[in-house]
Amino acid sequence: MQGILVVDKPEGFTSFDVVAKLRGICGTRRIGHGGTLDPMATGVLPVFVGGAAKAVDMQERADKMYTATMLLGRRTDTGDVTGETLEQAAVPADIGLDAVAAVLPRFTGPQQQVPPMYSAVKVNGQPLYKAARAGKTVERTPRPVTLHSIMLAGSPAPNEYILNIHCSKGTYVRVLLEDIGRALGVPATMAALRRTASGPYTLEMAYTLDELQRAREAGTLESLLLSVESVFTCLPAVEVNEETRRRLLNGAPTYRFPARDGRYRALCAGEFLGVCRVEKHILTVEKLFCERA
Repeated sequence: MQGILVVDKPEGFTSFDVVAKLRGICGTRRIGHGGTLDPMATGVLPVFVGGAAKAVDMQERADKMYTATMLLGRRTDTGDVTGETLEQAAVPADIGLDAVAAVLPRFTGPQQQVPPMYSAVKVNGQPLYKAARAGKTVERTPRPVTLHSIMLAGSPAPNEYILNIHCSKGTYVRVLLEDIGRALGVPATMAALRRTASGPYTLEMAYTLDELQRAREAGTLESLLLSVESVFTCLPAVEVNEETRRRLLNGAPTYRFPARDGRYRALCAGEFLGVCRVEKHILTVEKLFCERA
């Protein structure tokens, strides 16, 4: 069994909980996931089964899309409503949809973001959340992220605002919402988060854990797997002949290859071989996903 299962992660599960559950459903320990979701978050979690697990590190670089609910008037130690309240304040009556919409453009584009203490980011080999649970604060280095767009989608309740966010990998939505609150002059925290897309994978492609369990029992689980090639749909495809295929499988370069510089999906007779790179008409393999026959 090899391929990608797009899971709709339930609230209360860690990403590793999902992997552990799928190891039982799929009958293999060779499983990885493409991008951690907090336990309170739901939505798209690509899970890589069998040989597809080699693509996890490449998919994690993909952009993400979220629907987040921002709550104004409260700030917590975790950056979301599951944490202990650190600050609470009344929200001025003049802060509404128009005021929120007015500050959002400040947060689009490339920027530096400091990871939150309650995160899996490691400093000196230790995850930050372990230091946070011990009551410690660790100095963190800002990391580059890009917010491609932030759209205000409504206000379902007083002081709650729904935002649709398209961002680069490594973006912490909790931190973004706190920063938006700071720009408005009030504390803010995250009340809900749903990932709607991770790279090419969307909610429309996702299955619940119950649906995957039922598919296993019905013998249809493998039909739900997406090909590992689906990770790389953003790359152009290049067709290679049998001789070039053999060279790629052996890790040997192919000279005078007729393609422009860049990264490609390599195919031979329609079969996906892996990801390759062309530089100065020299074709080299980046990572293979086919069997070495």
